[in-house]
Amino acid sequence: MSDEQNKQDNPVKGEADTAAAEPVTATEQSEVTDQSEVVEQADTVDQTETSDVATDEQDPLAALDMIKQLAAAQEEISSLKDQMLRTVADAQNTKRRAEQDVTKARKFGTEKFAGEMLPIIDSLTMALQNPANDEATKALHDGLEMTLKMFITALEKFNVLEVDPQGEAFDPALHQAMSMVDGGEAAGNSVVAVMQKGFTINGRLLRPAMVVVAK
Repeated sequence: MSDEQNKQDNPVKGEADTAAAEPVTATEQSEVTDQSEVVEQADTVDQTETSDVATDEQDPLAALDMIKQLAAAQEEISSLKDQMLRTVADAQNTKRRAEQDVTKARKFGTEKFAGEMLPIIDSLTMALQNPANDEATKALHDGLEMTLKMFITALEKFNVLEVDPQGEAFDPALHQAMSMVDGGEAAGNSVVAVMQKGFTINGRLLRPAMVVVAK
């Protein structure tokens, strides 16, 4: 039997033999490779979807745990914020107190020194109450008067001021009443005599004036 007759008897086999004999081109090989990649990607997508389904089943517990963690974090943040605000407030209060202490020290640092000078001023004032009867006594009197003025001027430079309320209304914040007398023509509750002058330092009472008040 000839080859030509065999091809006629079995045409499918002949075409298959022909196809097997023909070489595979690069384009055909690329198409096969692309089809394989598509199949692999489809398998990957299926596996991912299966994993997502399993994750979704566990999500309620995971979400609850995350909510607890978030609540704990918010509570910690609130606590830290409160601590920060308290620290800032304490720092501001400390700074304010320090500034007040510095201001008081600047204003009243000489208070004790000024208080020690007052008895000297009192002594000079009492000495000047004695009249000068001769030239020698007059010279001494003038010297004491100059010394007293120098003392008072020096104290004024530190805002230590005299309180001499002669003829003024009695002020219990600045005056100390030693006695009350019939003031005659003087207004009631007014100072008719000053037994000892008072002093203030930066507006604060250093020593009250000892006075006699009219009834």
